[in-house]
Amino acid sequence: MLRSLKALEDYQVSAIDGGVGKVIDFFFDDEHWNVRYLVVDTSGFWEASHEVLIAPNAFKGADWQSERISLNLTQEKVRNSPPVDLAKPVSRQYEQEYYQYYNWPNYWEFRSVSDPMGGVAMPAVTAAAAAAIAPRKAGGDPHLRSAREVGGYGIHGTDGDLGHVRDFVIDDESWSIRYLVVDTSNWWFGKSVLVAPRWIDRIDWNSHTVAVNLPREVIKSSPEWNPDEPVNREYEVRLYDYYGRPAYWIDEGNDKPPSNK
Repeated sequence: MLRSLKALEDYQVSAIDGGVGKVIDFFFDDEHWNVRYLVVDTSGFWEASHEVLIAPNAFKGADWQSERISLNLTQEKVRNSPPVDLAKPVSRQYEQEYYQYYNWPNYWEFRSVSDPMGGVAMPAVTAAAAAAIAPRKAGGDPHLRSAREVGGYGIHGTDGDLGHVRDFVIDDESWSIRYLVVDTSNWWFGKSVLVAPRWIDRIDWNSHTVAVNLPREVIKSSPEWNPDEPVNREYEVRLYDYYGRPAYWIDEGNDKPPSNK
């Protein structure tokens, strides 16, 4: 099922033997547009409270009604996980230590559509966007981005500003980011629209802007998204038909609608 990331903030996170904290942020991969970690605030659970990263590998299940995520880890395992300084970028060196600690195969070497941490076998962004990201990689900069940080980035169409990123819509099985939620209230009143990552032309991490290769008027007339209702396949079909773009579920060989849980 497709869900808003903001709606998952403040979800309680429980280990096998008790609670560990609540969700306060997410880190996603800016190349494959998959959520790689939940950031969990452990305040109130241990004397030396701190933030920890939890990968979807650790998920035992989620109760969407009670807003709780269960882990297949013990409290001690989570408490002793490699410390992370969220004031600094999450490096690949840290991730290697993290995956070694949990004895998990890392996602950057073991990718598959069925693996919830493996990414989606599809072009995440255009060649131009990939080219823009490449120099940053070569320079050793991080590939992970905070959803809270990117929320608020400006969105530009081919002929001007559209609004800003307000949220993300993710698939709760693969943890792939399917859409950026664009708040257009600064341009026209009261409408939120969805933009797929593959429609992004380029991202300027320095100026905090995202450019999409669509004109403003086209986006303005796109099917409106109601944030109080789930994104279902019927809406997605209308959205992709409107833009005349290939749908991600066809590329992934899955023409069935997501399950409703």
